Amino acid sequence: MLSDAEIDEREVDLLEVIELMRPIVQEDGGDLRLVEVDYEEGVVTVELTGACGSCALSGDTLIGGVERIVKGRLDWVTDVVGGVDNSIDYKESRAMGKGEYIPL
Repeated sequence: MLSDAEIDEREVDLLEVIELMRPIVQEDGGDLRLVEVDYEEGVVTVELTGACGSCALSGDTLIGGVERIVKGRLDWVTDVVGGVDNSIDYKESRAMGKGEYIPL
């Protein structure tokens, strides 16, 4: 069982990594939100919001970006679980981003 000090240290480190990634996601009109953390098991749950709701590459962002970076920087993280908030209207979501996925 982790001590309060260990949990606090993990929380600070995790928030630092999340804040490192947020500007990149925000640049395209989205955002990265920390939903839940199990500090004992090492499971981090995040959600992409905003323009990410209409982006076909959201899954790649979660797996190839967020998961890879979080696990690479924090050795205690065993899994990153992610989702996309697609409650926002598709047209509004799409208008938020500077980048756009164009299928070939």
